[in-house]
Amino acid sequence: MSDLGGEPDPLADEGLTRRLKALACTAPLHDLEVRKANQPWLEESIRDRYQMAEVALDMIDQVAIAMDFESGARHAQVLSRAERFIARQASDRPSAEHARIAVWVLESLINVRDVDRGFTRKYGWINTEGRYSLKTFDFKILEERSDSRGDLYLRASNEALNVLVGALDTDVESAQIAAEVRLRNLIARGRLADAKAVAEQARLRTIQYGETIRTQLEATERNVAAVDWLNHVPDLLNEALAHVESRQKEEQAIAQSITDDRDKAQDAANKRRAAELVDIVEDCIRRHTALHRRLLGAREKFRQEQDRQLFAPATRRAAVDLHRDLLQPILAETGTAATPPLSVFVEHSAGPTSTDQPGLATLIPALLAPPVQRSRFADEEEEPEPTPAEQEGGFSDEQWRAAHALLDLPDAARRLSHLLQEAALIDPPLPELVALLVLRAFSPQIGPALRHGQDHVLIAVPASTTFAQAGFAGDDLLVTAAQLTPNAAITDEPEQEPGS
Repeated sequence: MSDLGGEPDPLADEGLTRRLKALACTAPLHDLEVRKANQPWLEESIRDRYQMAEVALDMIDQVAIAMDFESGARHAQVLSRAERFIARQASDRPSAEHARIAVWVLESLINVRDVDRGFTRKYGWINTEGRYSLKTFDFKILEERSDSRGDLYLRASNEALNVLVGALDTDVESAQIAAEVRLRNLIARGRLADAKAVAEQARLRTIQYGETIRTQLEATERNVAAVDWLNHVPDLLNEALAHVESRQKEEQAIAQSITDDRDKAQDAANKRRAAELVDIVEDCIRRHTALHRRLLGAREKFRQEQDRQLFAPATRRAAVDLHRDLLQPILAETGTAATPPLSVFVEHSAGPTSTDQPGLATLIPALLAPPVQRSRFADEEEEPEPTPAEQEGGFSDEQWRAAHALLDLPDAARRLSHLLQEAALIDPPLPELVALLVLRAFSPQIGPALRHGQDHVLIAVPASTTFAQAGFAGDDLLVTAAQLTPNAAITDEPEQEPGS
């Protein structure tokens, strides 16, 4: 109001309301500083080292830069960059603590504690009659959206962009022009570091302008009648088109000027700052191009949504009156005539029946379960029938003595084929025993023979001929006996070197 006794001033009241809303938008950031003292996982001695409001502003900055018409910032990307920012505040703390702080700040900005994921603040309102009342201001900082594939991404709200760039309820068009004029002035004076900060603010104002248009088009998709397409939106589109066309010309000229300065710069620091400015301005040009394309199709979008929402015929389904359409006609019929329609009605109203099919969680344990042991008292047990043991073949003592007698060759060597032929004449099973003993002699165990006190050992060597005799065939062997002396005893202990 101009004075206490005069007429109320509506403009002053609206200005007060704008400032109160702007102040409310900063409350969630200040609340982070208050609530960090209540976190039991954050040690009291290091709480002051973490500036949560700075972390929140950095997150909003990253989300705003990554925003486009159809997409935004991914959670993992925002958390990864925030962890690096947090690590600069307390580089000696563990990385797990940095990650937990990043998640806590991000969830606080989304406000996962409330169902609607929004913030609510009270502010005072003085109407044109001078009466004071409290109103509720609902707003959001970061919003979760889902794309066509169902993946979640983050978007910064208009309130978040206002808090970030300091454009609290200011005209975006005039702020954008003022920022670019200031940017040109700073570039001309060679103050590239200050020019970079101005260019970043100009880019965020561009994002804010695009977000305003996107919000109107998104509201049109939900309900075309909720958006003023008669006056407000057409004026907004015309202003946006004029803004984009003028800004593209200005930004092209600025980008060309900075590029020339970058190429001519001799100082490495100035060349790097100029290159960063070129990237930022080119990003603004790209965003303005995308905004221009969306603005050109906005009116066609409105007509399509209007046809879809207002002129599409409503689906009508006739309601069924069970008493009039079913019960009364059935009662007038006989039981035989009433059965078919009643069966059809019950079948369709009850729905299809499905048999129980075991799932993997129940089928696999059932297949792997051991068989159930039957109780010994349940049924009469059958008397088991023992299986007769198979008689294994062997050699008698007479056959062993006959085989040793054939292989007693102290001063001579005989062929295996001759021994087998002679053994077959003595006893038909005897050649098998002789062949087994000769095969053992092909690799004689001299050491065990000496330890057991034997005076000779049987030796078999190849005879370079083949044979087929007494059911055996293969390389023929020369068999003889070698005498052993006790002095040649071999022990299992290794030789000791001299002097050990």
